[in-house]
Amino acid sequence: MNQWDAVIVGAGAAGLFCAGVAGQRGLKVLVLDHSDKIAEKIRISGGGRCNFTNRLLDASAPQKHFIGQNPQFCRSALSRYTPQDFIDLVQKHGIAFHEKHKGQLFCDHSADDIIRMLLAECEAGGVTLKMGCAVQAVRLLADGSYELDTTQGPVQTKSLVVATGGLSIPKIGATGWGYELATQFGLRLVERRAGLVPLTFDGAAWAPYAQLAGLALPVGISTGDKKTRMHFDEDLLFTHRGLSGPGVLQISSYWQEGSPIRLNLAPEVNLPERLQDAKLRSKKLLGNELATLVPSRLAEAWVSQDPALQRTSAEVPDKALNKLAETLSNWTLTPTGSEGYKKAEVTLGGVDTRDLSSQTMESKQSGLYFIGEVVDVTGWLGGYNFQWAWASGHACATALASQRFPQHRNSGAK
Repeated sequence: MNQWDAVIVGAGAAGLFCAGVAGQRGLKVLVLDHSDKIAEKIRISGGGRCNFTNRLLDASAPQKHFIGQNPQFCRSALSRYTPQDFIDLVQKHGIAFHEKHKGQLFCDHSADDIIRMLLAECEAGGVTLKMGCAVQAVRLLADGSYELDTTQGPVQTKSLVVATGGLSIPKIGATGWGYELATQFGLRLVERRAGLVPLTFDGAAWAPYAQLAGLALPVGISTGDKKTRMHFDEDLLFTHRGLSGPGVLQISSYWQEGSPIRLNLAPEVNLPERLQDAKLRSKKLLGNELATLVPSRLAEAWVSQDPALQRTSAEVPDKALNKLAETLSNWTLTPTGSEGYKKAEVTLGGVDTRDLSSQTMESKQSGLYFIGEVVDVTGWLGGYNFQWAWASGHACATALASQRFPQHRNSGAK
């Protein structure tokens, strides 16, 4: 029987990072993954450059950037392993990176740099990695340890760490195994749904806008009312089936099925004022004037739907002009759905944080830990989910080491 201090199921961001930290603290660690390819979600993230953290993360107020039934749950781990801690590790490995807008950090070269770094950290900790190794069954033994039946033989461990991610992007191997294991051991689950995902609209209703596919522009986007209202100022992308881009991905995590979203397609412009000014001063077609305020394809799409707007600016009735300004400033539409897990960047919901320790990530089932996306903690677009992977993995590894070597409990090492 293969005996281990810790077995980690899932060779993604959270699993590999946890393994490296635990291994370097003296634990005998095994990482298993059913896929033949390692860390595919890291590899494809950030357009292949991995948005690995965000400088703006405020660990004292995680609810600003994280979603879940208890968004405060992640505060402990995030405050003990910060974006700067991970940046220090990236710099230690000589990885060049740059900051885009709103604190987002990306590799200069490739997401593969982060994968190689994580593997180097695992190697430094003597971690054993088995890819293409699926877990077929898990049993709790009389002494409190766990026995795993795998496609590469039986394994026994004192501590079992689940880092299997969520349901998003099944084509790279996402499964619900972590949720099934949580249920097996009596842990509660929060309903799962696709997050950070493009939104879709009915084909007939969307037909006038399908011609805008590929058009991107900065917008204000919101959903919800009063206490539940969320708003983002980000870019929007029109697609053949609906809307995507950073703004839509952000709002999708807060959008509820059947609810509308509201778009300001010209957030930097006072449209009523500018259109009235054009009416008074311009002899050009309204569509030409509008094209100086919003992208020309957008202007054409709106003007073409109303004959009253297909005139010179001076000839357009005030009522039609005011309606145009209101529509572009507060376009209210209800998505029929989303692109689902196949295009979602994350999975909302997961293992209920009420059944986990925010300090150690251990569940109420002794010796069983859950880290990363499988937990009901979901970050905004922009590196927040990776930082949760690093922080939750670090919290778990620290706890594993302190149990194995109590004398190191207060070492404080990163």
